[in-house]
Amino acid sequence: MTTSRQPLDAFAIALMIMLCLLWGMQQVAVKVAAGGMLPVMQIGVRSLVAALCVYALIFVRGGTVSMRDGTFWPGMAVGLLFSLEFFCVAFGLQFTTASHMSVFLYTAPIFTVLGLHWIVPGERLKFSQWIGVLIAFAGIGVAFSNGFSEPSRDWVHVLIGDMLGVAGGALWAATTVLIRRSALSEAPPATTLLYQLGSSGILLIALAALMGQASSISMTGIVWTSLFFQSVIVAFISYLIWFWMLRKYLASRLSAFSFLTPMFGVAFGVLLLNDPLSMRFIVGAALVLIGVVMVNLRGR
Repeated sequence: MTTSRQPLDAFAIALMIMLCLLWGMQQVAVKVAAGGMLPVMQIGVRSLVAALCVYALIFVRGGTVSMRDGTFWPGMAVGLLFSLEFFCVAFGLQFTTASHMSVFLYTAPIFTVLGLHWIVPGERLKFSQWIGVLIAFAGIGVAFSNGFSEPSRDWVHVLIGDMLGVAGGALWAATTVLIRRSALSEAPPATTLLYQLGSSGILLIALAALMGQASSISMTGIVWTSLFFQSVIVAFISYLIWFWMLRKYLASRLSAFSFLTPMFGVAFGVLLLNDPLSMRFIVGAALVLIGVVMVNLRGR
């Protein structure tokens, strides 16, 4: 619980860019496969499959998962927060646009640095770094502002969806803060990931079944490919790297890089789904990069 975290070095920055690229591509994968399996069910299945991969990794390494090392209850809480986050995203998209959801979900780094600033002394940011966070968030708003000018079906419904997006961002941040402040902070990354994926997989599949999504599944080649990418590449490998990095580097600096994820998501949408590319996105991406650099500046 007292291990100090490091500022980001070149290796950590390269890893975070790779992770953001994978996480951005995942959004396209979900959209492409939605015709064969609806999003809540997709996320539940990918989480459960990835949990089995993590358990197999622990078994091969000769490790065990103990319920007496202080990680059980924090692990259950992390799984619940993860499940609620993705439920907010999936349900909120029924009311608001994807552009709105992308903006409000990625308020998570703002909530993260606020929580860590007040709870963890070693995670406190300087004034210039706070300005960097604000610039990066402004970049997200500029990049996705096209969606704000589209005609609204019902402003009350849009408001509900936007609030669910903010709630999803807050839940994401709460997961990061809880891991940092609980026994999971020093637990092996595989243990933390197993709790998160196993709990959320079971909860989301059950929820999807209650919503009737289990009866509308068509396992096409696209669905199989998408699930493999989401389960093995993203939820297993990339999340394992993410939790390892949370143990080694300052969480507030890592979270700031998550601003890049929606940028990569839009870029892959342009390349793979022929989504339009606007000057607002280019300007917003530049602001995000400036903000990330400012947040990661080392000072006394």
